[in-house]
Amino acid sequence: MRNRICKLVKNGLYKEAITLYTKHHAFSVSPSNFTFPYILKACAELKAVTYGEMLHSQILKAGYKSRHTVTDLTNMYMKIGLIDSAAKLFDEIPNRNLSILNVVISGFAQNGFFEEGFAIFKLFCVPDVKIDSVTVAGVTTTCRNLVNGVQVHCIAIKIGVEKDLFASTSLMTMYLSCAEMNSAARLFSLIENKEVICYAAYLSGLVQNGVVEMVIQVFQEMLRLLHERPSGVTVVAALSACGNGKLIQFGRQLHGLIIKLELDFDTKVGTSLVDMYSKCGSCQCSYATFREMGTSRNLITWNSMIAGFLLNGEYENAINIFDEFECEGLKPDVVTWNSLISGFSSLGKVEEALLFFRKMLACDVNPNEKCVTSLLAVCSSFSLQKYGKQLHAYAARTRIIDDQILGTAIIDMYMKFGQPSLACNVFNEFHMKPNDPAFWNAMISGYSKNGLSEAAFGIFNEMIEQEVIPNSVTLSCLLSICSYTGQLEKAFEIFRLLTVKYGLDPTPKHINILIDLLSREGRLDEAFELLKAEDEATSSTGLASLLDAAKNHLDPKLGEEMCQGVLKLQPQNPIPFVILSNIYAGLEKWQDVHKIRQLMDEKGLKKLPGVSSVIVA
Repeated sequence: MRNRICKLVKNGLYKEAITLYTKHHAFSVSPSNFTFPYILKACAELKAVTYGEMLHSQILKAGYKSRHTVTDLTNMYMKIGLIDSAAKLFDEIPNRNLSILNVVISGFAQNGFFEEGFAIFKLFCVPDVKIDSVTVAGVTTTCRNLVNGVQVHCIAIKIGVEKDLFASTSLMTMYLSCAEMNSAARLFSLIENKEVICYAAYLSGLVQNGVVEMVIQVFQEMLRLLHERPSGVTVVAALSACGNGKLIQFGRQLHGLIIKLELDFDTKVGTSLVDMYSKCGSCQCSYATFREMGTSRNLITWNSMIAGFLLNGEYENAINIFDEFECEGLKPDVVTWNSLISGFSSLGKVEEALLFFRKMLACDVNPNEKCVTSLLAVCSSFSLQKYGKQLHAYAARTRIIDDQILGTAIIDMYMKFGQPSLACNVFNEFHMKPNDPAFWNAMISGYSKNGLSEAAFGIFNEMIEQEVIPNSVTLSCLLSICSYTGQLEKAFEIFRLLTVKYGLDPTPKHINILIDLLSREGRLDEAFELLKAEDEATSSTGLASLLDAAKNHLDPKLGEEMCQGVLKLQPQNPIPFVILSNIYAGLEKWQDVHKIRQLMDEKGLKKLPGVSSVIVA
């Protein structure tokens, strides 16, 4: 019996293995201690909870309490997702060995209990147990921050497994998830005999970090050096990079390779091809690939095609695909509805977006936060207060309003409706305010747009008290308020606070606001010094502010310098000459006025005529 069950499990025939075991058990054929690991594995793969628990009781009844059997049982419970049962077994083991520790650490990570997995590693492995590459690989998946990851990496170097394929691939994946590209690249280069699994992990991580060119380079290196054929995962990563980088030429070459490797009927690969062509703007190729896939298409493929048409503005084709989708007996999921609603929202098709939202509710599909957020953005843009409030009520009723991004969207909507009190109510409903500055920025910016500058500064002060770190957008909002209200000293106070204490790098926009404020206060020398510190290519707004100030203060010297600066960036712009001419005219320097006009004639520049408009009721 053992040999037959073993063979079935190794061939992935898990149901058949369990059926055979059940049949023998019914005839009172006693299994050996070596039979249970295979049956337990079959239960784990099939997520057979009830059968797994029955098997556990049979093991106890048979008296098989060896360390190996308990390890296999623990592994089964972890894979099934019964964490408490696995933890109880682990606690009952008196002398824990490396095998059981590896199972528990990996099991916690697979079930999303990362802190618990790392705690087990620190508690048992670090002081007492001699760990191996399997332990390093397992505990690396529990590292949710770089500090823990680096500690594990140091241990890997100490025990000499840094170059081990299994351990190094796991460490490399950890660095990529933390966006530590240099550390990941170094580890990748250390692996001597790279396999497809290593390339797949590296390519997937590079795609997640948006390093398009590097993905293509690594993929080409893999084709050149690796004797194994590329896996579907590596091809999907390369296609994703082509789509994100709009590299349609390389994408077509990949398509040819896919056909050659006979991967074109692989559902994931085919869906990635559809997505790649759509992102590259070639709906014709995307749709042709979609049709060629035939029966290998799944729900994700259909969703990708709908999203692709909407991405390229072909909303009629998207509706046709959706109608065909339903005719084939497929049931749209929340992703399908989100694609349609978000797609029509981004195209400004308000009625269509709301129509599909109502259809979604009629089909008893609950929209998620992303879906409602995209509709709120449309309501904000088109001042659809009635629909916006209905969506707010729906979010409150379904208790998804606690989502930070959704809450931010509702605050932004009410601020754009000119109803800051309602926005403030939503803000106050968050008893534990999020640490994301975007949430606070929505209030600061909204109060600013509604002329409530003191309320905006009050929110900023509360933000600082709550130890929320402001970002560049926060600085832009606050400086804009100071600009509207003419608070020069306040602007510099905030600028110093955010750049010195919080280490923000000022952008040209921030500097230009300060230049404009100084110019309006008549402090032209200080404004000019600030302008000189700016990058020449991004200083056009600052130059315009100072040129306008030179006109108001009749400063010909500054006017000439600003005129030269603007003309350097915009040689065909006549406005600097016109302003400089007006400065000379204000000073009654008619000879200089004549010279400017003569210079304009030589350059072929003409003053733009004024335009008047009359509205006939």
